[in-house]
Amino acid sequence: MRTISHLSTLAAVVSAFVGAQAADNAPAPWSNAALAPEERAKLVDQALTPDERLSLLHGIFAVPVFGLKLPEGAVGSAGYVPGVPRLGIPALQESDASLGVANPFNVRPGEGATPLPSGLALAATWDKDAAYAGGAMIGQEAWRSGFNVLLAGGGNLARDPRNGRNFEYLGEDPLLAGTLDGASIRGIQDQHVVSTMKHFAINDQETSRHGLSANIGEAALRESDLLAFELALEGGHPGSVMCAYNRVNGVYACSNDILQNKILKGDWGFPGWVMSDWGAVHGVEDISAGLDQESGEQFDKKVFFGKPLAEAVQGGSVPAARVSDMAQRILRSMFAVGLFEHPPKKTPLDADADAKVARHEAEEGTVLLSNPTGLLPLSHDAKRIVIIGGHADAGVLSGGGSAQVVPIGGAAVSIPMGGEGVMAPFHTTVFDPSSPYKAIKAKTSGAEIRFIDGAYPSAAAALAKDADAVVIFATQWMIEGEDVPDLTLPNGQDALIEAVAAVNPKTVVVLETGGPVLMPWLGKVGAVVEAWYPGAKGGEAIADLLFGDVNPSGRLPITFPVSTAQLPRPEIPGLGGPDAAQFDVDYTIEGADVGYRWFARKKQKPLFPFGFGLSYTHFDYANFKVEGGDTLSVGFDVHNAGKVAGADVPQLYLTDAAGKPKMRLIGWERVTVDPGASVHVSLKVDPRLLADFDEASHGWIITAGRYQIALGASATDLKQHGAAELSAVRLKP
Repeated sequence: MRTISHLSTLAAVVSAFVGAQAADNAPAPWSNAALAPEERAKLVDQALTPDERLSLLHGIFAVPVFGLKLPEGAVGSAGYVPGVPRLGIPALQESDASLGVANPFNVRPGEGATPLPSGLALAATWDKDAAYAGGAMIGQEAWRSGFNVLLAGGGNLARDPRNGRNFEYLGEDPLLAGTLDGASIRGIQDQHVVSTMKHFAINDQETSRHGLSANIGEAALRESDLLAFELALEGGHPGSVMCAYNRVNGVYACSNDILQNKILKGDWGFPGWVMSDWGAVHGVEDISAGLDQESGEQFDKKVFFGKPLAEAVQGGSVPAARVSDMAQRILRSMFAVGLFEHPPKKTPLDADADAKVARHEAEEGTVLLSNPTGLLPLSHDAKRIVIIGGHADAGVLSGGGSAQVVPIGGAAVSIPMGGEGVMAPFHTTVFDPSSPYKAIKAKTSGAEIRFIDGAYPSAAAALAKDADAVVIFATQWMIEGEDVPDLTLPNGQDALIEAVAAVNPKTVVVLETGGPVLMPWLGKVGAVVEAWYPGAKGGEAIADLLFGDVNPSGRLPITFPVSTAQLPRPEIPGLGGPDAAQFDVDYTIEGADVGYRWFARKKQKPLFPFGFGLSYTHFDYANFKVEGGDTLSVGFDVHNAGKVAGADVPQLYLTDAAGKPKMRLIGWERVTVDPGASVHVSLKVDPRLLADFDEASHGWIITAGRYQIALGASATDLKQHGAAELSAVRLKP
């Protein structure tokens, strides 16, 4: 084991060598791009002094609030880790988040970015290409804004539809979430910007997120939340993983040896670095549990990875080799993503092109939930349309917290919501400047288009009574740091919808929500559209779908329950208690059966099932064939039996595994089909989706036998069935 004095001597020798090279204008050995990132990182680490090495291991919240100052050299955002100019190591300039480049507290005065639709909207596209394109867009905007790290890649599963951060994430299924998360991460990193993958792991409710313990067995965790992260890791190769605030089976996530060392770095071979969430470090001992970097050091009790770490190395409780490993992991990802060769450059954003990416994602992710009488699409020749509520005259809703994006040109509407605590400054409801009212007006020729705010249901009903069509925009704001207490629409909006529908059944409800909501008025309205938080061009995307200029193709990535009584935990654990209360959340209730799998196990009928979504055309499936062996290979045809082109998302579900009833998404394909045409789809199933995780043998086990699968339009609309024999297979963890 090397001591600090030995490291100092080595660093001095290497520094002298580097200085001699510089004098001769010779390039540093790590500048050779032909070397592997790990080799380059090792060469740089050997040239670092102990103080320089430590400086890479802790970062600053780089926003001048709460009495803090903006560090010299920082662009200004969530995080800043100074570089080492002597060796050409760039600073890490870190920005939130998955939905666009954030500008918290206007730290960069007047600077905006393009807000993507919410994570659930992306998940509703079921489109890997859209996920990549969105990631590439925000990665490029981050790079053009001076950032080289995006705190993106949210992959937590929606175990509870009331979770305040569900809108950032990608739904309730590990295959869907992990696949899209990986594509988004890859898009970001192809722009020479490191993406994180977060929040590791099982950070599935916001109530008391700093104190709760998410308790679950290893097999269930591996088959659900961890599988989503594993798939995202394989698909995106993120440079960093951010550990979560909560405890997992009694141990804080950032202090969790099983999660960080044994699973992430061990079983999965993750070569990058683990950074903490802001204020999530509990001591120097977290280093032994696999944590590599302390983020937002001002929020911790002390800068643990500064002087205390140096003292721990000197005292022998932390090996010097481990400190080098931490630094090398950071440097390795910086080389792998191209931070040395491609430093960010402040340049103007291509706002028009970026807005098209956001609009396309919103169009694909909007879900038509109900259209029983064919009210939609609306006629371009309508004479009188009344638009109600949701600030639809000004813009579209966005979600709050660290994911909040300041749109280019500023918000259309900002409403301070009040509050207290660290998250209080984020408590402002922001509407992106994309007016559905203006977009709808542009779709008609000379129609009378009226808007009313809906504050008084009686006034809205009076205005809507004789309209050719009524469009009500209903909103549900969600924010990091708190869960919604129930799934009702807030502020009397259910009563508003009831009153308007009672006088005019030609009422369309457009939902701008952070997740599922209850719909006591469902049977009384003409159509329901789930638009989520639709982003920079959400108003235009909504209008496109309402008038049929775009055929709806979104499919639900999350189950809509009839009531909270159907959930594994009808009451949110800890709701109303202290922010950091210590208590257990029992996820053993549902285990791996998250969302639609829970509903299938309990034989409950949801309001709208996972995978559901309507179209203005109709699709049939034929020639369904299944072959076995070590895994399943599946083929089928998708036929458009309607009169307009459209995109479909046929889904494959495992229903029985060697005599054991199962319900699990094992594949899908998004296909666009012209009217009267057919498209053939071939899929090969990831064998982990057919396996159980066996804790005793520490691996995935496929039991030999007959496996039954179904092809359908949702988790409850299974149209064709097939089966094949599989061999016994064991896969590495």
